[in-house]
Amino acid sequence: MSSSANSGNDGRTDRQPAKRAFAEEFGDASQIFQDGDDERSPKFAVLPTGENANRVLAMGTLTETENVANSSDSEYWQGRVVDPTGTFFVYAGQYQPEAMAALRGMEAPEYVAIVGKPRTYEGDDGDMLTSITPESVTKIRQETRDQWVVETAEQTLDRINAMEADEGEAAARAQEAYPEAEMSEYRQEVGEALAQVAGIELESEDDSEADE
Repeated sequence: MSSSANSGNDGRTDRQPAKRAFAEEFGDASQIFQDGDDERSPKFAVLPTGENANRVLAMGTLTETENVANSSDSEYWQGRVVDPTGTFFVYAGQYQPEAMAALRGMEAPEYVAIVGKPRTYEGDDGDMLTSITPESVTKIRQETRDQWVVETAEQTLDRINAMEADEGEAAARAQEAYPEAEMSEYRQEVGEALAQVAGIELESEDDSEADE
């Protein structure tokens, strides 16, 4: 699923490419910056492994949909999409009519692909949370989800390697935004995601200690 062209008249003819990240890392991406002074300049989420994402491509199992609008005569749909590492939260309202209609019409569980914009908001406990404002919500096959896991794992490892080598502006921005982020944790999530797709049960640290 590739990005498509815009035909706007503001000088920007192409959408930013959609980046891949697992749900655990995406949920940690609480820092967003705007690239430019114009109010229409694109906004980017800073991924902890060293990537700036204006748009994301997420795939997983849609486990729940709910109209969470405050008014009975309006709609604001929430979807929960689970990948091998955690949950993406997806929110679509009147400004995302096609995505909202897709969420309204789907019955969980269903494998889906989500393309959309990262957004942050403050939770009830004051923590910054990250969600996706979808451009599209599409049913997919399990094989497509599995391929996304493999490709996301490869791209995540490439970013981790660049971070550990202090390579690139995006890596420097991520290190500044998340000074306590541990690349070993994201490397572990890659292994767990690949193992789940392959049907392999990894031994936990607790199990290892019990065997010693």
